[in-house]
Amino acid sequence: MPRLSAGYTSSGIARLKILAAVLPEYAHFVRLSPLSRRANAVIGWGLKPTSSRARSHARRTGLPYLALEDGFLRSLGLGVQGFQPHSMVVDRLGIYYDATHPSDLERLITEGGFTDEELARAHHCMAQLRRYRLSKYNHAPDALPDGLSDGPQRVLVVDQTWGDASIGYGGASADTFQHMLREALDAHPQAEILVKVHPDVIAGKKRGHLLEAAAQHPRCRLIGDDINPWALLDIVEHVHVVTSQLGFEALIAGKAVTCHGLPFYAGWGLTDDRQRCPRRHASRSLEELFAAAYLRYCRYGNPYTGEPASLEETIALIADQKRQRDRLAGQWSAVEFSGWKRGFMGDFLGPNARLTHYRESQTALDAAPTGSRLLAWASHVEDDLETRCRQHQVILARMEDGFIRSVGLGVDLARPLSLVIDHLGIYYDPTAPSELERFLEEGEFTDDLLARAAALRQRLVHLKLSKYNVSGKKLPTLPLGRRRILVPGQVETDASIARGSPETRTNRGLLQAVRGRHPEALLLFKPHPDVVSGARLGALDEASEQLYDLDVGDIQITELLDAVDDVHTMSSLTGFEALLRGKRVTTYGMPFYAGWGLTEDRMTCTRRTRHLSLDALVAATLLIYPTYVDPQSGQLCNAETAVTLLEQQRSRHSALTWKTRLYRRYRNTFIGRH
Repeated sequence: MPRLSAGYTSSGIARLKILAAVLPEYAHFVRLSPLSRRANAVIGWGLKPTSSRARSHARRTGLPYLALEDGFLRSLGLGVQGFQPHSMVVDRLGIYYDATHPSDLERLITEGGFTDEELARAHHCMAQLRRYRLSKYNHAPDALPDGLSDGPQRVLVVDQTWGDASIGYGGASADTFQHMLREALDAHPQAEILVKVHPDVIAGKKRGHLLEAAAQHPRCRLIGDDINPWALLDIVEHVHVVTSQLGFEALIAGKAVTCHGLPFYAGWGLTDDRQRCPRRHASRSLEELFAAAYLRYCRYGNPYTGEPASLEETIALIADQKRQRDRLAGQWSAVEFSGWKRGFMGDFLGPNARLTHYRESQTALDAAPTGSRLLAWASHVEDDLETRCRQHQVILARMEDGFIRSVGLGVDLARPLSLVIDHLGIYYDPTAPSELERFLEEGEFTDDLLARAAALRQRLVHLKLSKYNVSGKKLPTLPLGRRRILVPGQVETDASIARGSPETRTNRGLLQAVRGRHPEALLLFKPHPDVVSGARLGALDEASEQLYDLDVGDIQITELLDAVDDVHTMSSLTGFEALLRGKRVTTYGMPFYAGWGLTEDRMTCTRRTRHLSLDALVAATLLIYPTYVDPQSGQLCNAETAVTLLEQQRSRHSALTWKTRLYRRYRNTFIGRH
């Protein structure tokens, strides 16, 4: 099969992270010179003026021209804010917003032939867009301006910025907007007319079409706020557009739509149209139109991993980004974080957070506005800090490593892919509620969330991924005929033991308890990686070595979990990783995964009353609770993306780097002297 190449003239195309993912038919992408014929096709930005050179090159050389544009579900933020697209359209005939010529999208709609599976996917994906309130761009707040929560009958009229290419190519002009406003006023004599204009038009940075006319009419109300379209669709009955994509999102929301131009969704029997296109003569259902536009026409990729994606995966990723961004938006004061952590922790608060660092908690509290949040590393929280936060009317939030963390240890300064930020407590402390515990006890586990959890669990097991993914040796052959029990060691000074395992508090005590209950079993003891590296306390004395059969500290944890029958632990995350692999787990403390009917527990927590499936536990623990960040862009991502990034990192870092070895030598020498 020949290895085809696609040429471009715009440097912006070369910067697209998903270019290879959405154009898999091309193996190479090359910058074109004026006379170059090195490519098999030419790609450019639709019909934009910046694509004129690419289109001219295609005509001159006789090469096919492929029009690229952002897809209908683009990203969390805007391109000018540094957000790469998650979807693109690739059109060989024209482009979807040009009604003067056929396009691949128009052809797909006309030809039809949609399968039951496609229509079911379309129905499901539209429901997901409604549920997560996703639009093409998702940067705007999902809140109404003052005075719009309650009121009379309302109709939405959508303005567009002057010079928008879709206006002229959609058979419209500036006069079309004036006609649209007059018709909306006449057709809805009792309604308040909400006129949505671009915020830059209100600010005087851009020119629109309806600013003056709407401002002068008593029944019109200008909406110039940057606002999630779904917030407006919640409160209107009818939507008037020229060619805006908001009209299609209104159809998804179940609203009546009048089109005064010819957007791609007009002319198929779903909208009240003021113009007609003779090529569009078929009637299509909303599911068919959606399937053509979002499933067949759009192509999806993950801009953080560079890999292809499905629409469902793209919805899940942007929905997770949006949820965490909105949850963490606002003013933050961070106290007593090391310079190393300061370098990345702001990324985990998302683009709408404002973070100030302080050396001392009291200084931070004195400066913090009422209702803001103070952030501290969970194990460094002082006993009285929560009380002082309440006195200052400041919310205390705790930060800790996530469960899918990195290739390498935190003590080796390996940057994390995930952290948890908890406004109630922290997951490893069962003496108080945490956000994780609350979701496990009260949260809604939808079918799509459980399906994602099941797929993620299977993938983690298949890839043999764990929290730190430290390389290790292969497990030697074990004797047959004895029950194999893995006993993971822990750092004995950790708060997770002090808070979560008050009765069994040492590695020696744990081994004694396990040996007492299972005298004939083969006990495999794995010291904590931080202890093995020399950074933390928890090593056993010689007498304790008689309590187990084999030290497996240098064996990779995933190898061990595949080989054993049971795991006995105080509160180690290894117990959770064992559950993922279907192993029996006995807990001597009260880790976050205990108390839900999935483990044999030596302690109880009266707050935990719900019996959960394993996939529900995985969904809460890995999909909902942590915050994930792509280290290259510094942008929020999600668990599935983090796993791919971890897989890519692991393939590049199979052994300790010289920097890590040097840092360990310095750190261990420093600890030894102090």
